[in-house]
Order: sequence, then C-alpha cells, then structure tokens
Amino acid sequence: MAWKLKYRCKQCGYEAEVYEGRGLFRQEITAVSCPDCHTIQNLVVGGIIADVAPSYRSEVGRLCLQCGSDKIRVWDKHTCPKCNGEMEPTGEKEFWT
Repeated sequence: MAWKLKYRCKQCGYEAEVYEGRGLFRQEITAVSCPDCHTIQNLVVGGIIADVAPSYRSEVGRLCLQCGSDKIRVWDKHTCPKCNGEMEPTGEKEFWT
C-alpha cells in the first residue's frame, strides 16, 4: 500500500505532504528538505521512469523543485525546514498510486 501523509510543524504551523510506499509503476516519492528556500519537496525516485531516465534512480545530483538548489537532503520526517521546530503527522492520510 502507498499513502500520502500530511505533516505539520508544532511551532510555526508549516505543512507538507509526504509519500510512503511504492506507486503503481514501482516509483517511490522521497521527501527532501531544502536549506535555501526552507521547504520540503517531493522527488520521484526509481520505478519505470528510472529505467529510461537514469537521473531518477536516486536523489544524488537532484535539485530542489522550488528554487533549484543542489543542497537538498532527504528529510528526516521530524525537523521543520522553516523554523527547525518539530513536525508531526496530522493523522490525515490518503491512498496514492
């Protein structure tokens, strides 16, 4: 099963949707944090698309979708990119493919 989950910062209220599991075409969506624009972005990794576009095989060498920064890191699912506060799941979740 694959889920889309919503996280919210307890301090500043910043929200982000992140994905768990694999989609219909074996892809994963990895949440990354950008220290330059202070956002969480979701990158498609693997699956059928990686078979034809090798750059999609991992997060290595990828850029922030918001600002183009090359400093993105896989998000730890805890730290708010805006205020460094604690983010937690809101309990909202929906199925994705």
